[in-house]
Amino acid sequence: MDEADNIKRRKDGNLIWRPVNWIRMLSDELSWRFVLAVVIVYGINQGTSIGLYRVSVQYYMKDVQKLQPSEAQFYSGIIQIPWIIKPLWGLMTDIVPIFRLRRRPYFIFAGLIGSMAMLVPAFSTNLSLVWAILSFMTASAGVAIADVTIDACVTENSISHPSLAGDMQSLCGISSSIGQLVGFAMSGVLVHIIGPKGVFGVLSIPAGLVMLVGFMLEEPLVNGYSHKRVSQKFFDAIKTMVTTLKSPDVWRPSLYMYLSLALGVSIHEGMFYWYTDAKAGPSFSQEVIGSIFSVGAIGSLLGVLLYQNVFRNHPFRSVLFLTQLLFGASSLLDLALVLRLNLKFGVPDYIFVVMDEAVSKMIARLKWMPLLVLSSKLCPSGIEGTFFALLMSIDHVGMLSSSWAGSLLLHALNVTRTEFDNLWVAILIRSFARLFPIALLFLVPRNDPNSSILPSELLMTKKGDGVLELESAEMMSLVNNGV
Repeated sequence: MDEADNIKRRKDGNLIWRPVNWIRMLSDELSWRFVLAVVIVYGINQGTSIGLYRVSVQYYMKDVQKLQPSEAQFYSGIIQIPWIIKPLWGLMTDIVPIFRLRRRPYFIFAGLIGSMAMLVPAFSTNLSLVWAILSFMTASAGVAIADVTIDACVTENSISHPSLAGDMQSLCGISSSIGQLVGFAMSGVLVHIIGPKGVFGVLSIPAGLVMLVGFMLEEPLVNGYSHKRVSQKFFDAIKTMVTTLKSPDVWRPSLYMYLSLALGVSIHEGMFYWYTDAKAGPSFSQEVIGSIFSVGAIGSLLGVLLYQNVFRNHPFRSVLFLTQLLFGASSLLDLALVLRLNLKFGVPDYIFVVMDEAVSKMIARLKWMPLLVLSSKLCPSGIEGTFFALLMSIDHVGMLSSSWAGSLLLHALNVTRTEFDNLWVAILIRSFARLFPIALLFLVPRNDPNSSILPSELLMTKKGDGVLELESAEMMSLVNNGV
């Protein structure tokens, strides 16, 4: 019996034991250290931490730093800047070994800075806003570095165990999804019991576990390392990226991806302040806020499943047209909520918000999926992972633009901690802005996801020595952490 048959047999089993047998099979074939590393980085450090971090930071900005919604919206974008320079982290871990090791030192470094960054706001009294933002940015950098490094490990194992590539991606996705559900479910309760600063102390634990990954993983030592060779690899990678971006087949869809995200106009901080306001809003408690976001995580997962089973073989333009239309229309649900139309029809606030969150997150993820697939089709041979990270950085710049546009909108309409009279106007402007990318669909190729987009000369580029193919793992990471 060959290896593939043996793996298939060990995957089989009854419904109850199948997941256990599956994990055991992956541990036997890939090592338990690798499986545990994926669970820690994707499931705990990214999944659970996202849920805990988002809710605690929102309450920290609102109740501790006493920021206005527009200010909180602005700073939430700044915190994500380390993800914009993700290609740099990818290049570093790919071609700059430390003590002749390419992965383990980066895990240790990421865990160390992430853990220390969370302890600063947890134990500091009267911490200035500048230092708080720097702490959150440092923690974000720690998560981004660990994300890139585990992606590289997944890709290396996908190359050496091609029959298990799909299983590894499933392990990453399942770990992250379950982690997010747990994190959001716990977030409201923990914020209520120990406050947002206490939650920051708890968040130092997942980051500390990333250090454990660096100590326990096994990897061979790098031989023949030289700074001159590293410089040449950096130069070659940058030269190829610039050449690729000059191609109309690449810059046109890249421009669309940026604009479609930038025109999303995020006003989530304004809605959060309204959710928790006792006079104008429904005055939701911390526990209720956490449960609402938990339902949103479920809706996001449903969006992934819907795309994979219904839309994945449809042309990019048709899917993006439908999803962008639904994306703009679904944002009007917030308008009905703020205008209290749901109460006129006898629908309680909590029920309506839960439905709104589930539908909105499902459509947002459904819109995000074809952009990820399109990005993977734009990567030239030889620097697939680095170029995919570059495209994702462009998308993160789009999300940053969306956040800052929302901040300006909230400020211009005088939406404050206590004044929400014009919040409905902000929602209406946001809804119309989300329809504008439909007019830009001519920038997107007509191709379906199963055909090539790049010119043949870019597809046939010689693979660079030492630059790994990270696109599949990077895509899964962004599926888990996307909008």
